[in-house]
Amino acid sequence: MQKTIHIIVTILFLLFAAVQYNDPDGWKWILIYLFVAGIVGFGTVGRRDKTVILAAIGISGIWMLTLIPDFIHWIRMGMPTIVGHMKAEAPHIELTREFLGLVIILAALWWQYRLVKKAEV
Repeated sequence: MQKTIHIIVTILFLLFAAVQYNDPDGWKWILIYLFVAGIVGFGTVGRRDKTVILAAIGISGIWMLTLIPDFIHWIRMGMPTIVGHMKAEAPHIELTREFLGLVIILAALWWQYRLVKKAEV
């Protein structure tokens, strides 16, 4: 079951990367999504590198911290929809989506880190 979940998550991150091609800053997202897909993909066969995972958590976490003010601003606006249109017509839409994308990335990386720690015990 664990292997199946790894394969599904790897495919999801590959799909996340694939749909970034038309985003103005898509190259950043393609790289990070592919990187996470690689980490989870290697996890499928039990190959996890704690240092790589921690580096990815650090990079993603710092990136996410830069978006917290925009996320808070969106909350204070009353959390208007960010899914109405695929094209982000207002800055809060794009920045909130990016923040939430990083939350997903960090969740996947934390999962992999926990598996490394579990294997060390």
